[in-house]
Amino acid sequence: MSEGAEQASIRTTCPYCGVGCGVIAHPDGKGGAAIVGDDEHPANFGRLCSKGSALGETLGLDDRLLYPEVNGERTSWDNALDLVAERFSSTIAQHGPDSVAFYVSGQILTEDYYVANKLMKGFIGSANIDTNSRLCMASSVAGHRRAFGTDTVPGCYEDLELADVIVLVGSNMLWCHPVLYQRIAAAKAERPEMRVVLVDPRRTKTADLADMHLALAPDSDTALFNGLLKYLADNGRVDKAYIDQHTTGFDAALAEGLDRQSVSQATGLPPSQIEEFFALWSGTAKVVTCYSQGVNQSFAGTDKVNAILNCHLATGRIGKPGCGPLSLTGQPNAMGGRETGGLANMLAGHMDLENPEHRDRVARYWHAPNLVEGAGLKAVDMFQAVGDGRIKAIWIMGTNPAVSMPDAGAVEAAIAACPFVVVSDVVSETDTLRHAHVKLPALAWGEKDGTVTNSERRISRQRGFLPAPGEAKADWWQFAQVGQRMGFADAFDWANAAEVFAEYAGLTAFENEDRPDARRDLHLGAVSEITHAEYDALPTFQWPQRDRFDPQKQTRFFANGQFYTPNKRGRFVAVKQPELVQDNRLFRLNTGRIRDQWHTMTRTTKSVRLNAHLAEPYCEINPKDAATIGVSDADLVRVEARGHAVLARVLVSEDTSVGEVFMPMHWNDQFASAARVDKLVPPITDPVSGQPALKSAPVSITKAVMACHGFAVSQERLPTDGLAYWATTPIEGGWRTEFALAEEPASPDDFISHLAGGLVANDHSRGFWRGAEFDRQSLRSAVWLSRGPLEVSRNWAVSLMNADFEDTQSRWRVLAGRPAADAPDVGAIICSCMGVGSIQIADAVTDGAFTVDAVGHACGAGTNCGSCRSEIAEIIGANQLIAAE
Repeated sequence: MSEGAEQASIRTTCPYCGVGCGVIAHPDGKGGAAIVGDDEHPANFGRLCSKGSALGETLGLDDRLLYPEVNGERTSWDNALDLVAERFSSTIAQHGPDSVAFYVSGQILTEDYYVANKLMKGFIGSANIDTNSRLCMASSVAGHRRAFGTDTVPGCYEDLELADVIVLVGSNMLWCHPVLYQRIAAAKAERPEMRVVLVDPRRTKTADLADMHLALAPDSDTALFNGLLKYLADNGRVDKAYIDQHTTGFDAALAEGLDRQSVSQATGLPPSQIEEFFALWSGTAKVVTCYSQGVNQSFAGTDKVNAILNCHLATGRIGKPGCGPLSLTGQPNAMGGRETGGLANMLAGHMDLENPEHRDRVARYWHAPNLVEGAGLKAVDMFQAVGDGRIKAIWIMGTNPAVSMPDAGAVEAAIAACPFVVVSDVVSETDTLRHAHVKLPALAWGEKDGTVTNSERRISRQRGFLPAPGEAKADWWQFAQVGQRMGFADAFDWANAAEVFAEYAGLTAFENEDRPDARRDLHLGAVSEITHAEYDALPTFQWPQRDRFDPQKQTRFFANGQFYTPNKRGRFVAVKQPELVQDNRLFRLNTGRIRDQWHTMTRTTKSVRLNAHLAEPYCEINPKDAATIGVSDADLVRVEARGHAVLARVLVSEDTSVGEVFMPMHWNDQFASAARVDKLVPPITDPVSGQPALKSAPVSITKAVMACHGFAVSQERLPTDGLAYWATTPIEGGWRTEFALAEEPASPDDFISHLAGGLVANDHSRGFWRGAEFDRQSLRSAVWLSRGPLEVSRNWAVSLMNADFEDTQSRWRVLAGRPAADAPDVGAIICSCMGVGSIQIADAVTDGAFTVDAVGHACGAGTNCGSCRSEIAEIIGANQLIAAE
């Protein structure tokens, strides 16, 4: 095909959260593509969030890792793979199989997961393979296995539209699973009698959809649902026939039930609100309880999950249309990892590592000479073993643990000291990659080919629509090549991803029909002999698919009371509310995602419109706490714990409770001076699941006193040497940088001239300095510096990078730091999709747009993905309040 020729549209799947939205890529023949939602995909029916809508803006190659490297020098694939195989083999020969490890990612494909798991558990002979999905959904896996006998998600997304009550527990769905939020919002608009309850210590943006917000104390979810279980029993709301015929352990679970006064004491909720919630849940037949990281990322996450599952088992509200528990996974293929044994304590095909019959079955199917017999090290333990020398060689794929793991500072130090580190990634620089002895270039989204599974067990294809850049290769291929070089050639001889998928599907069907009493939930027998052409055309489908392939079939589990435990009964699990110890001298840090960024920002920062929403790391803090500390909006604070400190901008908000603070987990050393938040989080894990408690770190907070604050826009990245604080993100035409200085420069003019050059202006009496440099009619850089709060219109300054400066007057106006009257400021960007700012929305309200839809009609805000609608509503409310005064 000739350069620039248009290509056929390709159906593929979004690479962000576990919703698994279908998208259609329209390649432009120049390395880019236009991305739209797939109207026919049953996860999203054409809807996309702000990140999905911006996927086409993230396809550039400017920061890609394109060639293998060994010790920083480019090499061939043969040399790199030979070295990896030799070092892993020699380490195993000298120290045993448990001296090596793989740490993989919920962003790799099911085929990648399968090959990695087969190599480590079947042929190397260790279970030291774990995944960053351990950080987001391991407690849900453990809870499912305790209750159901296997890690089975009972329901479907369709249940969200069919339910009469939806309970969102620890889920900021609007920002973290936006398309499911949109589906619920649309259903609620059609059926206003539907009720939504948010259970979350923070009043997140999702609260705008909720009819009731239970702002319970952190980690008190178990008490709430133990109280609900007792309420159900006391008020005759349990399904006694279902309990008697299909479950065990009800009496023991009920013995941990709490009365409303005890629930109130544990949760901090008023008894009247608890009563209202219990009456709503118990009195409504169709209830879906969705839960996410606020439940899972806890030292008691598995118990929280089982407390929720107990209530659904007690009422038989499981596996039926419009009712059941629904775990919302965080990553695009966390479920695929669970299905292929990507966790250190599981086997492929939803088989159990601790079950001798399952181990024997997998060993025979793989012809595996060294199938492991016990669980390996889970993520936190794995990196501790790297740190203390038990693990001497590690292969990290598609993830950035030096940023995302708890105790991130110690994790990075462990990686840096490890004798042999291999990292497969798509980008050329991360906090983890900089410590790799071997760097392997991987295919990125848009180039790779395989399958992913979403939160409702729906398998979808990710299809490549761009050529592989440089020498980048598929992740499964990298593992397979090393397996061959380690002496296991026949077991790792696949020609393409379709052959890998067929082998994996065959394993799920292997000996899965012989004994009806031992059937397994995960069954892909209908596609186990799939051809390459059929794989290319494979439509999305929900498993199980046993005999005849039917992509339209929707399946649910457990309504008939048949579970996957030895006696085929569901298990109630007796769980206690843990004693919570609060250090009154410290704040409790809650970490999480924001709307327009993803993980450690390697993909989303390529989109300038996604960067426009929240461009700096921030610390959200209650007004009372802010007053106590002596900080205001836009001040900088130092957040400290365990010998580490991060710097962040203050966001004062009543959405966060007194004593609690929230900080995003995305920023890393490439984009901020000191914002790796997970350095502050201790390596405390749930004792059952091994999932770390990423939402409850004790921290201290003090004001970071700075002599000067600055802002810059520039074509090239601003030099940051000597800056006490900085945060930078790409913009159209260059970079924007916030910064601060601990001491005022001896010569502010020289400092400005060094950063910006060209024109320099100052007002020493006001403590305000600025400078700008031009290249013909274009702005090369502009810097503003002030002793006090820096009153510069940021979005106007960003727009200057694409403006023409033909005359001296327009150039001097740059130094003023604000637009002329004929170039009004749009304000902070609220709607990333349409590029609409807060001032534009406020102006629309002033002109009579008093609803979110009216604002959308007036200025376009909120008319694409809808993720900003709650923020628009806040602006409407604030401006109506001002008008009333």
